[in-house]
Amino acid sequence: MTAPQHTPDDNLQAIPRAAEPPCGESVVPVFDSAGLLQGGREIMIRHGNECYRLRHTRNDKLILTK
Repeated sequence: MTAPQHTPDDNLQAIPRAAEPPCGESVVPVFDSAGLLQGGREIMIRHGNECYRLRHTRNDKLILTK
């Protein structure tokens, strides 16, 4: 299975946060799963030399596997 080739910025937009997080935690980007999955049920994520599968289940959960 060959994953579609996308640039890192394709359809990935951070959701603005409404307020500062509690207790001085650092602010991290938040991504919408629909933007990542682009209407599909799974994507492959390359991290260094490893590939991971992010899958949206029938129970509306996300599973990340190596």
